[in-house]
Amino acid sequence: MFFLRIFCGGLLFFSLAAAAAAFAQSKTDSALHIGEVVVVANRYREVIPSQRLAGDKLEALASFSVADAIRYFSGAQIKDYGGIGGLKTVDIRSMGSHHMGVFYDGIQLGNAQNGQIDLGKFSLDNIEEISLYNGQKSEIFQSAKDFGSAGTVYLRTRRPQFAEGKKANVKALLRTGSFDLANPSVLWEQKVSERVSASLNAEYIYSSGRYKFRYRKMLRDGSMAWDTTAVRQNGDIRSARVEGGLSGHIPQGKWNAKAYFYDSERGIPGAIVNNVWKRWQRQWDRSFFAQGSFQRQLSRRHEALVNLKYANDWMRYLNPDTTLMHIDNTFRQQEIYASAANKYAIMPSWDVSLSVDYQWNTLSSNMTDFVFPTRNTALAALATAFEWRRFKAQASMLGTFVFENIGKQNAHKPDNKAEYTPAVFASYQPLAERSLTLRAFYKRIFRMPTFNDLYYTDIGNIALKPEYTVQHNLGFAYRKEYRRGVIRTLEARADAYYNEVTNKIVAIPKGSGQYRWMMANLGYVEIRGVDVSSQVGWALPAGILLSTSLSYTFQKAQDFTPPRNATEAKWYGGQIAYIPWHNGSVIANARRRSWEANYSFIYVGERYHNSANILANREQPWYTHDVTLGKSFGWKAVKCKISAEVNNLLNQYYDVVLNYPMPGRSYRLIFKVEV
Repeated sequence: MFFLRIFCGGLLFFSLAAAAAAFAQSKTDSALHIGEVVVVANRYREVIPSQRLAGDKLEALASFSVADAIRYFSGAQIKDYGGIGGLKTVDIRSMGSHHMGVFYDGIQLGNAQNGQIDLGKFSLDNIEEISLYNGQKSEIFQSAKDFGSAGTVYLRTRRPQFAEGKKANVKALLRTGSFDLANPSVLWEQKVSERVSASLNAEYIYSSGRYKFRYRKMLRDGSMAWDTTAVRQNGDIRSARVEGGLSGHIPQGKWNAKAYFYDSERGIPGAIVNNVWKRWQRQWDRSFFAQGSFQRQLSRRHEALVNLKYANDWMRYLNPDTTLMHIDNTFRQQEIYASAANKYAIMPSWDVSLSVDYQWNTLSSNMTDFVFPTRNTALAALATAFEWRRFKAQASMLGTFVFENIGKQNAHKPDNKAEYTPAVFASYQPLAERSLTLRAFYKRIFRMPTFNDLYYTDIGNIALKPEYTVQHNLGFAYRKEYRRGVIRTLEARADAYYNEVTNKIVAIPKGSGQYRWMMANLGYVEIRGVDVSSQVGWALPAGILLSTSLSYTFQKAQDFTPPRNATEAKWYGGQIAYIPWHNGSVIANARRRSWEANYSFIYVGERYHNSANILANREQPWYTHDVTLGKSFGWKAVKCKISAEVNNLLNQYYDVVLNYPMPGRSYRLIFKVEV
C-alpha cells in the first residue's frame, strides 16, 4: 500500500507539474498552433447520450428544485420526505442513491458522512442544464471521479452571455404561493473584459411548510380504522444561498472559479406513526465550497485539465423530546480535492487519456466516543476513445486506493483498500443517414462505506466491505428531423438493462433485541428493467410550437439476500423497497408568441415499503398533474414574465416514503424581470 500511495501521488504531481509548465508557455508560442487547435481540441464523441433538460424546457416545468426536475427522467426515482424543506435524494435504476454521482459545474458534490446529496438545496434559478447519464458520461477527457459512479447527474449553472454593446445582465425573480412561500432571488452578470466575466446569484426561501394531508389507518383484515385530514406540522424552512463565479478564456484554453454558500434552519416533521402528529426535531445546515477548473490545449494533440476544490459542511441536529432521547449533535466535514487530466490524440480517430485525482475527507463531532475519521483517496483512470466510420467505442479502467485513519486510541484500525473497475461503451449507426444508433455498455463499479456506515457510535461496523454494482445495457436511439409537415423533430430511445448489487450495506438487528442495530454486508439485488423515452416537436397551425416528451420505466428489482430465518425465506426474491414495477411521465409545452403553457404528469405504480411483498407493506400507486401558464412582455431593454402554477391539480394525497405525506393541491405565482 505504501508503494500505491507513492505511485498515485507521483502521478498526480507529474500531471499537475506538466500542466502548469505548459500553461506557462508564452502567448506567442500558443498562437503558433491556434489554427490546428480549432480542428483537434474539443472533439466530443458521445457514445451513449444523456437525458437532458435545458433552457426553456427546464424553466417551463412546474419544478421548485433540481430534485423536482429529475423526476421526469426515465429510470430515476426520487426519495422525497415531503414539503419544500424535506430531504430529496435520487436513485437510478434501483442501485441506491449512494451510487449516484452529482456533479456541479464539472466537479463532484461530496458527502463522506452519509453519502447522500440533498438535491433540494439546489435551486433551478441558476441552473442552465440538467443531464443524467447511465454508467458514466461518455467522454474520456474528464477527472477520474467522473468514472467512479454507477450513474451521474450533471448540473451546469448559467454561463454569462452578453448582447452586443451590453456589459451587464440582471435577472430578478420572486415566487410566492401556498405554504406561506416567499422566495426572492437575483442574478447579476458583469462583463469584466473581452475575456473575463463575473456572476453573482443570491436566493432566500421561507416557507411555513404547513399543508393539509390525508391520514388513513388500515387494520390487518383490510378494514378501515380511521380516515382523517390533518395539517403537517414542523415543516418550516428558512434558507439562504449565495453563489459567485468568474470565468474566462485564454489563448487555446478556458478557466472558471466558483464559490458557493448555503445556510438553512428547518423543522423535521418526521413520520406519522402511533398517532403522533407533530415532531419537534430541528436541523441546521451550513455548507461552503470553492472550486476552480483550468483547461488548455497544450499542443496539436495534447490537452490538459486541472480541477481544484475545498468544501466545509457543518450540521446540527436537535431532538428536544426527552420522552424519547434528548439529542444535540453537531458534525463538521471537510474535503480537499485535486485532479489533473491529460488527453492525447494518437490519430484523428483515436484518443487516450490519463486522469489522476486526490481527495481528503475528515469528519468531527461532539458525539460521545466519536472516532474522528480521516480518509485519503487516490484515483487513477486510464481511458481510450475510438471512432471508425459509424462505429464508436470507449473503454476505461479506474483504480481507487483508499487509506483511512481514525483518531480514537486503542481502536481497531480500518483496512486500506485498492480496487480496479473497468467499463466498456460502444455504439453503431447502421443506416447511412445516421438516424438510428445501436448502443451497449458494461460497467463494474463500487462505492465505499460512508463514515456513518463505518463509525457511527454503536451502529457502525468498521469491517464493512465496499458495495459493488455490475451493469449491462443494450439499447437504441432514433432521431429524425423534417423540414415540412406538422412533425418537425422525432426522437425515441429504448434501453434494456440488467444490474447486480452485491455486498449491499444494510442495517440488521444487533444481538437478541430488535431495538439495537448495526451495519453489515448482507444484501444481494438483481435488477432487470426497460427504459423508454420519446420527444416530438410539432409546428401547429396559428404559429403554435408544441413539444411533447414521454418516459416510461419497467423495473423488476429483486432482493436475493440470503434469508436468516424461515420468515425471511418466505419473502426471498421480493421487489425491493420503494421500487415500483411501472412508472412514467408526460410533458407537453406549447408556445405562441408571448404566451406559454406547460402540462406535466407523473405516475408511480404499485410498490412495497419492504422486501416482504405482503399486503400490509403495499403502497398504493400515485400520480400528479401540474400545469403552468406564462405570459412574457417588456418595454425597451426590460423583459418581464409572469407565470402561474398549479401543482397536484387533482389534489391527490399520497406518500413517496411511508408515513411522510406529500402536499395536496398547491399554487405558485412567479414574476421575473431581466435587464
